[in-house]
Amino acid sequence: MRKLIITAALLTSLPGTAMAGTIKATVDGLVCSFCATGIEKTFQKQAAVQDIKVDLDTKLVTIHTKKDQSIDDATITKLVTDAGYSVASIAREE
Repeated sequence: MRKLIITAALLTSLPGTAMAGTIKATVDGLVCSFCATGIEKTFQKQAAVQDIKVDLDTKLVTIHTKKDQSIDDATITKLVTDAGYSVASIAREE
């Protein structure tokens, strides 16, 4: 339990956990509308996510977070990986 608390404290201090209005992740492996729908449904289940858009041509997943909420890079990577894809990059805009 102590390791979990320390890990959580460290993660919240990393740049990847900063609150962001828009998060753009380039995702490898997206090839069809079924892929896009799967990613959209996965992220819509996250409490911090307000809206999500998947662009198959550019392989770009754009996540808009709710006000005063964010989703960290590790969570984004895990959700994408668990869905069967891989993250090439993550960028944040405020």
